[in-house]
Amino acid sequence: DGVDIIIPIATPTALIAQSVTEDNQIPVVFSAVTDPVSAGLVASMDAPGANITGTSDAIDTDAIMKLILKANSKTKKLGLLYDKSQDSSKQAIADAKKFCKENGISVVEKTGTTNDEVALAADALVAAKVDAVFTPTDNTIMKAELAIYEKFVNAKIPHYTGADSFALNGAFAGYGVNYKELGVETADMVADILVNGADPATMEIKTAENVTKKYNKTICDALGITIPDGYEAITEE
Repeated sequence: DGVDIIIPIATPTALIAQSVTEDNQIPVVFSAVTDPVSAGLVASMDAPGANITGTSDAIDTDAIMKLILKANSKTKKLGLLYDKSQDSSKQAIADAKKFCKENGISVVEKTGTTNDEVALAADALVAAKVDAVFTPTDNTIMKAELAIYEKFVNAKIPHYTGADSFALNGAFAGYGVNYKELGVETADMVADILVNGADPATMEIKTAENVTKKYNKTICDALGITIPDGYEAITEE
């Protein structure tokens, strides 16, 4: 259609936008791509190097790990639940493993690519008697949350996640990017290209400055956990 710019949301659509603009070099400004370097979208976070730039929703994994320990200082076994086929999970899972190794916490790693596989993975984590479960910004697990949250609640296992959408679906807590702010940041980059003629190749990847800290009060009460200061109850919009 001869558009002036393309704005794909998340890694899969950004990769498609990349493939269809290699010849025509239409500017692409992606939004909510967790790890654009590992995904092969850009050369570096500071200098993308081609017709593509955008915003990242990478999470502060160490902050979530510290929250887990603050809520339960006796945490010794952590479950990692994610879809290994999703680029968005890879770096956060690696960071979680590094943190656990440095802090003497053992890890039980389970993955799934479908609701049924995720449910089986959740059952395995419950059987392993993990003290808590961590999931990064993984769309597969988020969609399956409604089918697995009761498994964790019944076993008194809090599920910590990288976005508040998980908590809305039944997870204990979500610590992640403020996507409204990320959308504004993305729009500002688009305007800079269209209005000011900025070059995507030299525009650093941006992130939202503020994070959202939400918890599911019903789940929190069922688990008997006191939520740390600075978190607010999740609400439907």
